[in-house]
Amino acid sequence: MEKDGGVDDVKIPLLETEEEEEYVRDRRVLFQISDIKCASCVNSVESAVRNINGVKSVMVSPLDGRAAIKYAPKFVTAKKIKETIEDAGFRVDNVQEQNISVCRVRIKGMTCTSCSESIENALQMVDGVKKAIVGQALEEAKVHFDSNITNADKIIEAIEGGGYGADLISSGNDVNKVHLKVEGVDSAKDVDAIMSCIELAVGVNHVEMDLTNHTVTVGYDPDFTGPRTLIHCIQAASCGTKIYQASLYSPPGQIGRDKVNEICMYRNQFLFSCLFSVPVLVFAMVLPMFPSCDNWLNYKIHNMLTLGLLLRWVLSTPVQFIVGKRFYIGSYHALRRRSANMDVLVALGTNAAYFYSIYVLIKASTSDTFQGQDFFETSSMLISFILLGKYLEIMAKGKTSDALAKLTKLVPDNAYLIEIDTGGNIIAETEIDTQLIQKNDIIKIVPGAKIPVDGIIIKGQSYANESMITGEARPVDKSPGDKVISGTINENGCLHVKATHVGSDTALSQIVQLVEAAQLAKAPVQKLADDISRVFVPIVVVAALITWLGWYIPGKAGIYPKHLGPKAVDPFELALQFAISVLVVACPCALGLATPTAVMVASGMGASLGVLIKGGDALEKAHKVKIVVFDKTGTLTVGKPVVVSAVLFSKFSMEELCDMTVSVEASSEHPIAKSVVAYAKRLRQKFGSRAEDVPDVKDFEVHVGAGVCGKVGRRTVLVGNKRLMHACNVPICSEVERYIFENEIQARTCVLVSIDGKIAGAFSVSDPVKPEAKRVISFLHSMGIASIIVTGDNFATAIAIAREVGIDEVLAETNPLGKVDKVKELQMKGMTVAMVGDGINDSPALVAADVGMAIGAGTDIAIEAADIVLVKSSLEDVVTAIDLSRKSMSRIRLNYIWALGYNILGMPIAAGVLYPFTGIRLPPWLAGACMAASSLSVVSSSLLLQFYKKPLHLE
Repeated sequence: MEKDGGVDDVKIPLLETEEEEEYVRDRRVLFQISDIKCASCVNSVESAVRNINGVKSVMVSPLDGRAAIKYAPKFVTAKKIKETIEDAGFRVDNVQEQNISVCRVRIKGMTCTSCSESIENALQMVDGVKKAIVGQALEEAKVHFDSNITNADKIIEAIEGGGYGADLISSGNDVNKVHLKVEGVDSAKDVDAIMSCIELAVGVNHVEMDLTNHTVTVGYDPDFTGPRTLIHCIQAASCGTKIYQASLYSPPGQIGRDKVNEICMYRNQFLFSCLFSVPVLVFAMVLPMFPSCDNWLNYKIHNMLTLGLLLRWVLSTPVQFIVGKRFYIGSYHALRRRSANMDVLVALGTNAAYFYSIYVLIKASTSDTFQGQDFFETSSMLISFILLGKYLEIMAKGKTSDALAKLTKLVPDNAYLIEIDTGGNIIAETEIDTQLIQKNDIIKIVPGAKIPVDGIIIKGQSYANESMITGEARPVDKSPGDKVISGTINENGCLHVKATHVGSDTALSQIVQLVEAAQLAKAPVQKLADDISRVFVPIVVVAALITWLGWYIPGKAGIYPKHLGPKAVDPFELALQFAISVLVVACPCALGLATPTAVMVASGMGASLGVLIKGGDALEKAHKVKIVVFDKTGTLTVGKPVVVSAVLFSKFSMEELCDMTVSVEASSEHPIAKSVVAYAKRLRQKFGSRAEDVPDVKDFEVHVGAGVCGKVGRRTVLVGNKRLMHACNVPICSEVERYIFENEIQARTCVLVSIDGKIAGAFSVSDPVKPEAKRVISFLHSMGIASIIVTGDNFATAIAIAREVGIDEVLAETNPLGKVDKVKELQMKGMTVAMVGDGINDSPALVAADVGMAIGAGTDIAIEAADIVLVKSSLEDVVTAIDLSRKSMSRIRLNYIWALGYNILGMPIAAGVLYPFTGIRLPPWLAGACMAASSLSVVSSSLLLQFYKKPLHLE
């Protein structure tokens, strides 16, 4: 037997998140609709629009009358949709058509926050770009653009025009695509035959063919076609002796390859620079300590030009201009954009050291009396240490996405595709690549195997280990009708699963997309680093110039004694060393990495624990939460109401009561309504009714937070709570009041049924409290966080639930707007409010709250409206989300202390503040090493979040 709703829910995604990418053929339009007064108006508009061929989705806000509609322009136009709404009796005031596409671009060459800001500004200047987000730590950009005005190629051109490398990761039509290797293609005629065959296939969006590698890339709609169908399509194009074959092709991962190449590039450049800079250091500082070596190093070749000076120049020049070329290129592009970054500071510092040394070299070769100190070892060692720091930093940054990488590797490589007969017996079994699975395929999953796709169990019983997705340690019982999630493990039974979501539509893919988007989004605290980075480099350059003047002028004027400086170093050279140290010790990179690296690690850790955080903004706000507003049904309670009794208060028979109730409640989506309908149907059968059909309802209307009503035949039927009865002037006698009171003190909800203005009967509904609720509320109190219940249920039931879980404040018998008002009231008192809910009626409050948390088992609209999604629907994850946010913000503050404190302390020491008193100074090459260490320390600090443990573990 299949469980209720098992098959009906096949089309419902397991985890619906806000779309990151859209098909090019789909468009969105926003309408501002007047005369939206209640939920009934919303239902009327949505029903009218939904019936239009080509409309994919419609959502109307009961608060402000805005309607967001997604449609296929191939079948319908925005004008037609507008006319349909007006024909339904509503006025459309404003139409805003959108055709926004999204692309992700990999960016090479960013060194600090200044770079990411420059790229964002360049992208915003591209005509048609609506929004651009650049993540320095992730080295990616996400660009929202109007595909009618611009395209991904122009976006890449804008990035490359700023002096950075850019590769397209994905575009709007990459949601579902497959790469196929084609054999038998020898001529243009073959290409035309294959392209025509694929393009004519149902569900194909676009086709690209690479003749060099004999590969074809196909974008498709998984509802209509799939990889295996496309392979058969290519094979069917064969004609006569000309036979085409196609197989799955996996192109090498561009992002992973680029990351490996970048690591190798920095490693090789560092080793190459060491090949020259280490001998320079030895010749400049080590060998002079040995008299025998010092003699031949000081051998004069011409005038005062010594062999040691010549060797240092020869060895340092390749480091300066071959290895250091990247700093010149970076500086050129930065200055051309009228900005400055780390490359500018490094180029200034190394050039000052190198070209002053060239001056010493020329002067020594043309004079027989000149004596001067060169700094060739400074410039070469400085470049070497910076390259070492970048190499270590990239290695460390790669580990910040470890949690996300583990998620992407959960899907198995192969799966068993089976064919079954009408009796459910296997008639064929084939092992195929997981990427070849199509929607509605039947997959056999043996014990211990990973589940390759999201689907519905049609045969078998087992336990599934879903800890890698939900963070839930205990295996979950699975039987026919239950949903399974890709990447989870089948424990002990053999299952037959019907694939409902494949490719990028699976819950695992959506989680990965959501976390990637979160890692790219900036936290508000990042604004501090952005503000500092705008003025950082100019301030450092000015500080270096003041340092040089501050040492050179007093030295030349004899204000400080000559013995204060090192031997054979005149005031100009000493001042230059201090100025170079100031230039290279200051590091804007560490500031830019302080926030994004912590957000990346935290969002990845959250995903692995079943807490999906939609960006740095949500992560930052959650740590400030002082009060949590809980919905009752489905949030504090299990959300599966059970009718425990039914009673009559009139002359109507139980069968008539059940018929009327089922007719009206069948159109409601509320969990309590569904339980009442199921109970009433069973009750009808118990009293001898065998008829499956129930009378139709007319003039159906939803009273949000109160109930529903409609006409069944000639009778007016109301089903709901006391508020609905009072609103419709239905009298409630003492007998009914007593029944309501007796149930409410037991935390039960009474659903009253009125027929023609009189109470005909009632149903008593019990929804048990979640076992972890009391412990979670207690733990929140220990964290200094208050709790409150807001519910549309009656006051007595809400009070009973509140007492059971330990909540003091209750707002009952309210509607969605009342929940919003309560959230705003708390915010007016200066509190940061978190709202936890699961239903459509919670969506306005989830949006209004500072932090909206949606229960993962809740409705799609609630999940889309929320800032944080609790995948496994456990209340303990409310604690996890807030605690993870607090730990993350503490880590970000510590990162800023590392970055700012390092610069605040490092620059004065580099400027020589301690030198007159202690003789301690920071040579330029050592200052460069310190600069490299600062970025590494910030990234390493963020990586410590990988060891985060949940504060509350409930069994």
